[in-house]
Amino acid sequence: MKKIVYLLTLSAFVFTGCNPNEDINATIDAQENVIVGDVVYTLTDDDYDDLDLSYANFSSTDQAKEMVPELLSDLFPVWGKGSSALVSYNIYNKVSTYDAEVYTLTAGEHNAITGSRYGNFDETYHVYDYLDATYPNPENGDFVSLKYKYYSGSVSTLTDGFAYEDGEWIKFTGFTPDQYTAMGEGYPNFSSEEEANQKIPVALLDVYKFDPKSAGDIVLSMYEIYQGGGVTKSFTAAFVFDGTAFSAYDNILEETLQFGHDGDVWVPDNTIKYTLTAADFELVGNGYYSNFDVRSGKDEESIEARVAKINTILLNNFPSDEEGQKYLVSYNVYNGSAAVYSTAVIKTGGVYILNE
Repeated sequence: MKKIVYLLTLSAFVFTGCNPNEDINATIDAQENVIVGDVVYTLTDDDYDDLDLSYANFSSTDQAKEMVPELLSDLFPVWGKGSSALVSYNIYNKVSTYDAEVYTLTAGEHNAITGSRYGNFDETYHVYDYLDATYPNPENGDFVSLKYKYYSGSVSTLTDGFAYEDGEWIKFTGFTPDQYTAMGEGYPNFSSEEEANQKIPVALLDVYKFDPKSAGDIVLSMYEIYQGGGVTKSFTAAFVFDGTAFSAYDNILEETLQFGHDGDVWVPDNTIKYTLTAADFELVGNGYYSNFDVRSGKDEESIEARVAKINTILLNNFPSDEEGQKYLVSYNVYNGSAAVYSTAVIKTGGVYILNE
């Protein structure tokens, strides 16, 4: 806290039985000027070192919530209640990847599952029936890559991977021969991991064209590399989307979390600072002056009246806000002259109420 210290002229008269310093100290202590600041901040390598972390990341979001407030206190020691910090940091978030030689099913293996003589599957569950029959006692982390024929109006050759995780087989869809051709390959595989990492991010933009991803989303892809000697191997790899492009994922995920100063310490806080616009005032019938009239006897004199209108505005502007979302709303008022007030609200039971 920054304290405003006044120079005081003391009388030359001395009275016994009293301590004038007590009055001076009381005056000083009463004059506290809270400094409020807002910052958008990304942790640096030095910040992680200062927190005595071995790597430039946290092991979990909970660890970040515990340690970032300490860092903010060091970085912004004079900031007080009402301050906010939108902090980006790294989280170690390992995604399991797998590899295995591709196994090509024979016509007989197809037919043993379907009971037919066509040498292909024609139901989605057939490949899972094959896995259950061939691997009756799988262990967590087992991975197989299967090349099989599938009939859906016509016969296609598919190569998919299957990992056994938490009691079930998880499918990793591989690229089709047509997709390899579109990536400039003469065969349905890549020649190296470097080539795969270069071409797959471009191909994924087309794969997810009708299933758009959001920034930070991680997707798993499976691809094949020819090993030589008639052996082809499948690999799974993770890629992360930044809102524009995919890139290889390195098990580090960036998270962003807001912290607020409660007057004593920094705490995780989802408060959004919002200033009412002319359109907001228009929405609640205050568009002529674009303010609230808080003079005695006027419509918005009471805080309850203002919160009711703020509630209408926020529900209109941010209908998807989750329960517990907080706002610190600033707005123009007329109290005999122009001024700006701020009111804290929180979404409770589907509406915004005063959050004192």
